[in-house]
Amino acid sequence: MKYRPDFPDRFGSIEHSRAHCVDFFHWYNAYHRHSGLGMLTPHDVHHGLAEMRHAQRAVVLHPERFVKNLPAPPALPAAA
Repeated sequence: MKYRPDFPDRFGSIEHSRAHCVDFFHWYNAYHRHSGLGMLTPHDVHHGLAEMRHAQRAVVLHPERFVKNLPAPPALPAAA
């Protein structure tokens, strides 16, 4: 969390820190793709969207362009 570019050097108050955390956790769970989750967001995995996202990625990789090794999206997590 502290390595994010928008992390403040100091918080002015407890309210300031809480407001920052609300924004951070929303981004982290809804938009940040996690390598341990097959480059999916926690939101996708938690709400059962992982298989759909995985299938969408497989189509976007255009496997017809590759002669030797077919590309594949990262594996889905076994458990989250």
